[in-house]
Amino acid sequence: MNLSFKSNLDKIVAGLLILLMAIMVLNVTWQVVSRYVFQNPSSFTDELSRYMLIWLGMLGAAYVAGQDQHLAIDILPQKLVGRAKAKLMIFIYGLVLFFAFLVMVLGGSNLVYITFILEQKSATLQLPLAYVYSIIPVSGFIVAYYQIYQIKQQIPSLKAQ
Repeated sequence: MNLSFKSNLDKIVAGLLILLMAIMVLNVTWQVVSRYVFQNPSSFTDELSRYMLIWLGMLGAAYVAGQDQHLAIDILPQKLVGRAKAKLMIFIYGLVLFFAFLVMVLGGSNLVYITFILEQKSATLQLPLAYVYSIIPVSGFIVAYYQIYQIKQQIPSLKAQ
């Protein structure tokens, strides 16, 4: 797998996370100002911030998976070296890949499809919920890519010795 593609993907995802967070801060700030200063709360900001938090969480999880920085109990990987460690890491990355593909990509795609077919819309914004949920399979693909990349990084350690 190409390192430049991974670094470009890292930059894109990080940029999206920064943009989402900045917009979310502005959105929540407007909610507070409109509620307490103008005594006329904005109707859309609560729903928008909720959906942006979903996107932020899912993309953030994908980004952290790409940086191999997820919260983990790493007692065993710290104790192992060489081929044994590489095998364990491939197993762990494989499990995450399996989860990302099965639950996030397939399950998330099914959720998007169902909400699209049923034409479900959000209460205030009247935004199709399929757009909100579309981040689940997108993040799943990103996590899957990163896990395949990490597995390929471990292969030279298997061949050593």
